[in-house]
Amino acid sequence: MSTETLVERVLRLLPGATAVAEEAVRGDTVVVLDRGLLLEGLKTLRDHAETRFEMLTDLTVVDYLGRMPRFEVIYQLYSLTWNHRLRLRVPVPEDDPVVASATSVWKAANWAEREAWDLFGIRFAGHPDLRRILMYPEFTAHPLRKDYPVARREPLVPERDPIAQPWPPRGAA
Repeated sequence: MSTETLVERVLRLLPGATAVAEEAVRGDTVVVLDRGLLLEGLKTLRDHAETRFEMLTDLTVVDYLGRMPRFEVIYQLYSLTWNHRLRLRVPVPEDDPVVASATSVWKAANWAEREAWDLFGIRFAGHPDLRRILMYPEFTAHPLRKDYPVARREPLVPERDPIAQPWPPRGAA
Protein backbone atom coordinates (compact mmCIF):
# COMPACT_ATOMS: atom_id res chain seq x y z
CA MET A 1 0.00 0.00 0.00
CA SER A 2 1.36 3.42 -0.90
CA THR A 3 1.89 6.17 1.65
CA GLU A 4 -0.79 8.31 -0.02
CA THR A 5 -3.36 5.50 0.15
CA LEU A 6 -2.61 4.86 3.81
CA VAL A 7 -2.91 8.55 4.65
CA GLU A 8 -6.26 8.76 2.83
CA ARG A 9 -7.59 5.75 4.76
CA VAL A 10 -6.42 7.01 8.12
CA LEU A 11 -7.84 10.51 7.53
CA ARG A 12 -11.16 9.00 6.45
CA LEU A 13 -11.29 6.81 9.59
CA LEU A 14 -10.17 9.55 11.98
CA PRO A 15 -12.14 12.76 11.43
CA GLY A 16 -10.16 15.64 12.85
CA ALA A 17 -6.77 14.08 12.07
CA THR A 18 -4.34 15.86 9.76
CA ALA A 19 -1.53 14.49 7.61
CA VAL A 20 2.00 15.82 7.84
CA ALA A 21 3.21 15.97 4.25
CA GLU A 22 6.85 16.88 4.81
CA GLU A 23 7.42 13.75 6.91
CA ALA A 24 6.06 11.39 4.26
CA VAL A 25 9.07 12.19 2.07
CA ARG A 26 11.28 10.27 4.47
CA GLY A 27 9.16 7.16 4.03
CA ASP A 28 7.10 7.55 7.19
CA THR A 29 3.38 8.09 7.18
CA VAL A 30 2.70 10.75 9.82
CA VAL A 31 -0.68 11.85 11.14
CA VAL A 32 -1.46 14.38 13.89
CA LEU A 33 -4.45 13.64 16.11
CA ASP A 34 -6.07 15.71 18.85
CA ARG A 35 -5.63 14.19 22.31
CA GLY A 36 -9.39 14.22 22.91
CA LEU A 37 -9.82 11.77 20.02
CA LEU A 38 -6.84 9.60 20.94
CA LEU A 39 -8.32 6.52 22.60
CA GLU A 40 -11.11 6.00 20.07
CA GLY A 41 -8.67 6.75 17.26
CA LEU A 42 -6.21 4.11 18.49
CA LYS A 43 -8.97 1.51 18.78
CA THR A 44 -10.17 2.33 15.27
CA LEU A 45 -6.66 2.05 13.83
CA ARG A 46 -6.17 -1.30 15.56
CA ASP A 47 -9.54 -2.85 14.71
CA HIS A 48 -10.53 -1.51 11.29
CA ALA A 49 -10.01 -3.99 8.45
CA GLU A 50 -8.31 -1.40 6.24
CA THR A 51 -5.62 -0.46 8.76
CA ARG A 52 -5.20 -3.29 11.31
CA PHE A 53 -2.40 -1.72 13.36
CA GLU A 54 -2.03 -4.70 15.68
CA MET A 55 1.28 -3.59 17.16
CA LEU A 56 2.43 -0.56 19.10
CA THR A 57 6.16 -0.65 18.39
CA ASP A 58 7.11 2.47 20.32
CA LEU A 59 5.73 5.34 22.35
CA THR A 60 7.81 8.37 23.22
CA VAL A 61 7.59 12.11 23.86
CA VAL A 62 9.20 15.10 22.17
CA ASP A 63 9.71 18.35 24.08
CA TYR A 64 9.49 21.46 21.90
CA LEU A 65 10.44 24.02 24.53
CA GLY A 66 9.11 27.45 23.55
CA ARG A 67 6.47 26.11 21.16
CA MET A 68 2.74 25.81 21.79
CA PRO A 69 1.80 23.09 22.51
CA ARG A 70 5.09 22.16 24.10
CA PHE A 71 4.95 18.35 23.98
CA GLU A 72 4.02 15.69 21.46
CA VAL A 73 3.37 12.08 22.39
CA ILE A 74 4.50 9.91 19.48
CA TYR A 75 2.94 6.50 18.78
CA GLN A 76 4.73 4.23 16.28
CA LEU A 77 2.23 1.68 14.95
CA TYR A 78 2.76 -1.36 12.74
CA SER A 79 0.30 -3.55 10.87
CA LEU A 80 1.35 -7.19 10.67
CA THR A 81 -1.58 -7.86 8.34
CA TRP A 82 -0.84 -5.12 5.80
CA ASN A 83 2.88 -4.54 6.50
CA HIS A 84 2.58 -0.78 6.88
CA ARG A 85 3.67 1.69 9.53
CA LEU A 86 2.17 4.86 10.94
CA ARG A 87 3.56 7.56 13.19
CA LEU A 88 0.77 9.19 15.18
CA ARG A 89 1.64 12.52 16.82
CA VAL A 90 -0.54 13.88 19.64
CA PRO A 91 0.13 17.49 20.74
CA VAL A 92 0.01 18.01 24.52
CA PRO A 93 0.06 21.44 26.22
CA GLU A 94 2.51 22.19 29.00
CA ASP A 95 -0.15 23.47 31.41
CA ASP A 96 -2.20 20.22 31.19
CA PRO A 97 0.17 17.38 30.22
CA VAL A 98 -2.39 14.55 30.22
CA VAL A 99 -3.43 12.05 27.54
CA ALA A 100 -5.50 8.88 27.71
CA SER A 101 -3.59 5.69 28.39
CA ALA A 102 -3.22 3.28 25.47
CA THR A 103 -2.83 0.27 27.79
CA SER A 104 -6.43 -0.79 27.13
CA VAL A 105 -5.59 -0.96 23.41
CA TRP A 106 -2.07 -2.42 23.54
CA LYS A 107 -0.49 -3.87 26.67
CA ALA A 108 2.89 -2.84 25.24
CA ALA A 109 2.02 0.76 26.15
CA ASN A 110 2.37 0.03 29.87
CA TRP A 111 6.11 0.47 30.36
CA ALA A 112 6.51 3.05 27.60
CA GLU A 113 3.90 5.27 29.26
CA ARG A 114 5.60 4.86 32.62
CA GLU A 115 8.89 5.89 31.03
CA ALA A 116 7.26 8.93 29.39
CA TRP A 117 5.74 9.90 32.75
CA ASP A 118 9.02 9.44 34.57
CA LEU A 119 11.24 11.33 32.14
CA PHE A 120 8.89 13.96 30.65
CA GLY A 121 6.02 14.30 33.15
CA ILE A 122 3.22 13.37 30.74
CA ARG A 123 0.40 11.76 32.73
CA PHE A 124 -1.59 8.95 31.13
CA ALA A 125 -5.17 8.97 32.40
CA GLY A 126 -6.42 5.48 33.14
CA HIS A 127 -2.97 3.88 33.35
CA PRO A 128 -3.08 0.87 35.72
CA ASP A 129 0.25 1.60 37.48
CA LEU A 130 1.66 5.03 36.64
CA ARG A 131 4.78 5.34 38.78
CA ARG A 132 8.45 5.95 38.17
CA ILE A 133 10.28 3.28 36.25
CA LEU A 134 13.82 4.65 35.73
CA MET A 135 14.29 7.31 38.41
CA TYR A 136 14.00 6.65 42.13
CA PRO A 137 10.64 7.48 43.76
CA GLU A 138 11.93 10.55 45.62
CA PHE A 139 13.18 12.21 42.39
CA THR A 140 11.24 15.48 42.15
CA ALA A 141 11.44 16.40 38.45
CA HIS A 142 11.41 15.00 34.91
CA PRO A 143 15.00 14.96 33.61
CA LEU A 144 14.39 14.81 29.84
CA ARG A 145 12.49 18.07 29.75
CA LYS A 146 14.57 20.66 27.94
CA ASP A 147 14.24 23.14 30.79
CA TYR A 148 15.64 20.71 33.37
CA PRO A 149 18.80 22.33 34.78
CA VAL A 150 21.90 20.31 33.94
CA ALA A 151 23.59 21.05 37.28
CA ARG A 152 20.49 20.41 39.40
CA ARG A 153 20.95 18.25 42.49
CA GLU A 154 18.12 15.94 43.37
CA PRO A 155 17.48 14.70 46.91
CA LEU A 156 19.92 12.04 47.96
CA VAL A 157 18.32 9.03 49.55
CA PRO A 158 19.91 6.26 51.55
CA GLU A 159 20.67 3.05 49.70
CA ARG A 160 17.73 0.69 49.85
CA ASP A 161 18.00 -3.10 49.91
CA PRO A 162 15.35 -4.17 47.37
CA ILE A 163 14.75 -7.46 49.20
CA ALA A 164 14.42 -6.06 52.72
CA GLN A 165 12.73 -2.81 51.57
CA PRO A 166 10.96 -3.36 48.24
CA TRP A 167 9.37 -0.52 46.34
CA PRO A 168 6.49 -0.02 46.61
CA PRO A 169 6.48 -1.15 50.24
CA ARG A 170 4.65 -4.42 50.85
CA GLY A 171 0.95 -3.91 51.46
CA ALA A 172 0.91 -0.49 49.75
CA ALA A 173 -0.84 -1.73 46.63
